[in-house]
Amino acid sequence: MKSSGLSGAGDMYVVIFRAIVRDLDEEYSHTAARMRALALSRYGCLGFQSVTEGRQEVSLSYWPSEDSIRAWKADPEHQAAQRFGRERWYESYSVQVAELRREYSMP
Repeated sequence: MKSSGLSGAGDMYVVIFRAIVRDLDEEYSHTAARMRALALSRYGCLGFQSVTEGRQEVSLSYWPSEDSIRAWKADPEHQAAQRFGRERWYESYSVQVAELRREYSMP
């Protein structure tokens, strides 16, 4: 599992990406790394976790707000990578967004 640490407290959003990938080649890995770096540096992404087993991939990305996700989804480079992925790499995929609430109560 690849992971980058999450910091801070409070609520956040998680984008859950599931895919069946036709070809996990070097270009796929390079593009995924480039997109993650862009999300972290430009759009406020808080971190990623990714698991690949066979041709199945599940990736979680953590975000501070829905606005940051919308900005990321509108990024032209991200949109181009998505189009290329649908044509070249993905047999199928789905994306879900969930709100994570981090509330703790002590007895």
